[in-house]
Amino acid sequence: MQDASSASGVLLLIILIAIAAFLPGFGFWAQWRKHRTLRRRRLFEDALKHIMTWQHRGQVAGLESLAGALGLSQRTVLSLVTQMEARGLLAGGSEGLRLTAQGESWALHVMRAHRLWERYLSDDAGMPMARLHQAAEKAEHELTPESLDVLDAHLGHPQRDPHGDPIPTSEGALAPLKAVSLTEWPSEKPSRIVHIEDEPDVIFRQILAAGLRPGRAIRVLENTPERLVISDGENEHRLAHVVAANIQVAEAAAGGRPAEAKRLSDLREGEAARVVEIDPECSGFRRRRLLDLGMTRNARVEAALDNTFGDPRAFRVRGTLIALRKQQANQIWVRPLLDQSSKEPEHAGVAQA
Repeated sequence: MQDASSASGVLLLIILIAIAAFLPGFGFWAQWRKHRTLRRRRLFEDALKHIMTWQHRGQVAGLESLAGALGLSQRTVLSLVTQMEARGLLAGGSEGLRLTAQGESWALHVMRAHRLWERYLSDDAGMPMARLHQAAEKAEHELTPESLDVLDAHLGHPQRDPHGDPIPTSEGALAPLKAVSLTEWPSEKPSRIVHIEDEPDVIFRQILAAGLRPGRAIRVLENTPERLVISDGENEHRLAHVVAANIQVAEAAAGGRPAEAKRLSDLREGEAARVVEIDPECSGFRRRRLLDLGMTRNARVEAALDNTFGDPRAFRVRGTLIALRKQQANQIWVRPLLDQSSKEPEHAGVAQA
């Protein structure tokens, strides 16, 4: 009797395990297949984005570069490439890997998702640049074309991500990156940073630590086999060539920022100035917020009140007192007024940025 009861218990356990393993849509087997399919899709998308990035730079990706980008062995990558060729996503040959029309369309979607999400995290969420790439690597696989259109409109249809990479349009157009390496730029010729490579991470962090960002105006002061010395108008930076090679620059816009311009945060209490511009590095929601507060070109602004603790400070603009943190005031360039006597009507309200 006891043996029969034990046998029944074992049989019931086997049945429960079988149900758990093979239950359609929910069993262990179904979940494993779903995980495997998702992993393969992500590998496909990572591979497509890598090949597309190289094509956009005028280079041809191969098994070796793809293996390095994905962190896989060349044998595993060869199997992956074979699967992608069978799906009609790419074509391989002695010259390297090339995307088909279908593969290029898919790659542009992933690239658009990655770069728009980086823009969102930087502009709206205020995430530091050093963390953007890793966060976008995860989100790029989840965003649909419809959600990207909504995000694009919310951000004001930005053309470049925080690193300076062009963002593909919803139609699949990808603007060229018109820039050259900083190592090739002539000495003393004004330039602006257009793009910063975010890999390898150790070099990227050195660039960020120097305070260099896309949009920053710089000038090469010295270029020797040992180093480059550049100036951003405020500080000099000494860069190894391997670091400078990850910075791309282009000719500075004509007219530029006047030599007497200074950051709003540098105004002394009671000092007045006219707004020259909001720094190009400030974009998205943060830029719109400063414009809404009245920080438009040529607006009169006065450092009205200092804070004992340093932050925030009060500024008077268009007759209204507003409070800005130093990080925000650093983004606004102004030209001090020679005649400090002219006043604008005051307003009792105080706006908080």
